[in-house]
Amino acid sequence: LFCFPDPRTDPWPLVYSPVPVTLLFTCYLLVVALGPSCMRQRRRLELRAVLLAYNLAMVALSSYMFYEFLVTSVLANYSYLCQPVDYSRSELGMRMARVCWWFFFSKVIELLDTVFLILRKKQEQVTFLHVYHHSSMLFNWWSGVKYVPGGQAFFVGMLNSFVHIFMYGYYALASLGPRMRQHLWWKRYLTILQMCQFVAIAAHSSYNLFTECPFPDGFNTAVFLYILSLLALFLHFYYRTYLRGKR
Repeated sequence: LFCFPDPRTDPWPLVYSPVPVTLLFTCYLLVVALGPSCMRQRRRLELRAVLLAYNLAMVALSSYMFYEFLVTSVLANYSYLCQPVDYSRSELGMRMARVCWWFFFSKVIELLDTVFLILRKKQEQVTFLHVYHHSSMLFNWWSGVKYVPGGQAFFVGMLNSFVHIFMYGYYALASLGPRMRQHLWWKRYLTILQMCQFVAIAAHSSYNLFTECPFPDGFNTAVFLYILSLLALFLHFYYRTYLRGKR
C-alpha cells in the first residue's frame, strides 16, 4: 500500500506527482522567510472584507467536508475502530475518496492564513507551531489521498473539519474589528477543543497499532507521532497564552 498509489486518485490534480505539492511547500517557506522583509517599508493592509469573505468560505467548505465525511461513513457502515480503505469504484467508495481530496485541497487553501498575517504585519503570530502545522499537513494529506483515501483516515478529516467550522467562524467574527472583541471570550475554549481533537485522533490511530486491522500500520504510526507533536506544541501554546500570562 505504501508502494502502489490508489489508481482512482493517482491522476487527480496535485496528487499525480510529489512535484506540485513540493513546489507549494517551497513557495510557502519563501513567503514566510522573505515576506516580513518585503513588508517592512510598506504599510500594513487591513483586508477586513477579504478576511471576512475568506473565513466564511472556509466555514462553508469545512461544513461541507464534515457533512460528507459523516454521511458517507454512516451510509457505508464505516467502523470507528478498524476501517480498511475501500479501493472499489463504488459510489460510496468514490464519494469518500473525493472528500479526502477536498480535505487535502483545503490544506492548500489554508496556506493563505499565513499570507494574510504577513500582509497585515502580524509576524508575531507566524510562530513555529503555525508554520509547522500548515506546511506539514500538505505532505500528510497528499500521501493520504495518494495511497489511502478513506479507511481510518476519514476520522481525522471528519474531526478536523468539525473543529475548523468553529475556528474559521471565530476568525470571521474577529475580522469584523475591535467591536467584536468582547464577544470572542471563547477563544480559550477553541484551543481546548483543538487539543481534545488531537487526543481523540491519537487514541483512534494508536488503537489500531495493537489490534489486527487491515489498514497500514505505517500510516497509523505516522499519524500517532505527528498528532503527539501537535499536542505538545498546543499544550505549550496554551500554557504560555492562558496560564503563564495570567500569573
